[in-house]
Amino acid sequence: MNQVPIGVSARHIHLSEQHIEQLFGEGYQLQVLKDLSQPGQFAAAETVAVVGPKGRFDKVRILGPARSQTQLEISRTDAFSVGLNPPVRESGHINGTPGITLIGPAGEVTIAEGVIVAARHIHFHTDDAAKWGIVDKQLLSVKIDGERALILEGVIARVSDQYALDMHIDTDEANAAGAKNGDMAWILS
Repeated sequence: MNQVPIGVSARHIHLSEQHIEQLFGEGYQLQVLKDLSQPGQFAAAETVAVVGPKGRFDKVRILGPARSQTQLEISRTDAFSVGLNPPVRESGHINGTPGITLIGPAGEVTIAEGVIVAARHIHFHTDDAAKWGIVDKQLLSVKIDGERALILEGVIARVSDQYALDMHIDTDEANAAGAKNGDMAWILS
């Protein structure tokens, strides 16, 4: 069995350049707060408020760099809190998803779609995937050990020479397993 590090993904948002400018001002550039596990990705110093039909979250962390489409990733528990029922999707697959209102220091934007519960996945560098016989989009079974051990099914393998080995689960999944950032999980199949 092969071990992978766990990265717990709290609610966060990816913004397009257009929405960064609408929320923070013309020509605004996100400031790096800290680098993330994936090369070139970072948590920005900036946050926005998100407002749904039944509630809001202030200080939702922006992840950079800018993307082609704005996308809010929340847990199922978060979705209930703001009054939405987003589908579980891979990042970037936002067609037909609910929208939400975003509030920044320089403006407000309502997106028509873009709210998802991120599908659990593992980022594999192509070298790691080849060594372990794993192909892109393969569905894996993964065990998280510990006091509340559990097996996650349907974990999507995402393979690229731009990735670093890391399994991403949301806060609901991490809480169910008693897992935290840096814990290890085992690929079963």
